[in-house]
Amino acid sequence: MIKFFDLQRITSSFEPQLSTEVQRVVSSGWYLLGEEVAKFEKAFAEYCDSTHCVGVANGLDALTLILKAWREMYGWHTGDEVIVPANTYIASILSISRAGLTPILCEPNEDDALICATNIEPLITSRTRAIMVVHLYGQVCQMDDIRTIARQHGLLVVEDCAQAHGALYKGARVGALGDAAAFSFYPGKNLGALGDAGAVVTNDRTLARTVRTLANYGSREKYVNQYQGINSRLDELQATVLSVKLPRLDADNDRRRQIARRYIRNISNPLVQMPCVHTWLGHVFHVFTVRCQRRDDLQQHLTKQDIQTLIHYPIPPHKQQAYAEWHHLSLPVTERIHREILSLPISPVMTDDEVQHVIDAVNNFL
Repeated sequence: MIKFFDLQRITSSFEPQLSTEVQRVVSSGWYLLGEEVAKFEKAFAEYCDSTHCVGVANGLDALTLILKAWREMYGWHTGDEVIVPANTYIASILSISRAGLTPILCEPNEDDALICATNIEPLITSRTRAIMVVHLYGQVCQMDDIRTIARQHGLLVVEDCAQAHGALYKGARVGALGDAAAFSFYPGKNLGALGDAGAVVTNDRTLARTVRTLANYGSREKYVNQYQGINSRLDELQATVLSVKLPRLDADNDRRRQIARRYIRNISNPLVQMPCVHTWLGHVFHVFTVRCQRRDDLQQHLTKQDIQTLIHYPIPPHKQQAYAEWHHLSLPVTERIHREILSLPISPVMTDDEVQHVIDAVNNFL
């Protein structure tokens, strides 16, 4: 079986350094708010061409804390609005709800499945406070157009970078393209920990300080609580794992691009639509998504060929029970994407033979 993402093989590729570093931290006896987190925060901020990085417990918390911090800083009210792509993973939307704000769903582009700048402006109201862009599948949104709209309307821009570690937009890395950015380091990400982990990246010193305070029970001084905060901290062990993996991120992304090029050049089945790629350096292929009107048949065919695939994502957020109040909405582009999308295996440790087997199997689908 060709696994969709062979995490065990990925982890083994960092040995023995990974186990050595983890054992060093275990032996140190210091597991929270220590040197390892500070070291990773500094390195990751520099990698993203930003000045501040705050390690947190996971990507959902990272997004939520940015929005909560802005509420504290700018006096936003409950129910103020954040525009978000309708076809994102539900965590993007949950973060808005958790912050006491209202998600406003925006249809994506048909070709690349990214938030459509043209569709954003009609959704802006007197209560709109921010635009959340999601660099879905590893490709960067069209940030020039989105930033122009944001400036014209006095809105903030938050990047959901959970799938786009290291992606570039006109020479600049994600994480430095808006007012703040959230990263997830879930184990399956391009830069993944060995458990849940996340980070907020920004050039705004006040925002970074507020996020760090909110994530520590709302406290800057022990037992003195400025805000009604939460407990969301990156621990020393996960920070160490990320520090080991970060220097190889660009090389791993390059390998993903090599595999993607082979897929795009060699998959020739007219029933299967290849992803739209704007620029090769702008896409880090967290997942390689194809579209097929007979998606379920294609997935069954590949399973029989010992190829594991996943669907990102089978149910759009506005059809989830968690947001039953949206069930009446008609979002045809989003719904079509969710019906047709299928993700093929892609990872830095896939062999050329495995890639060729996937290509042959897709081409043999009738």
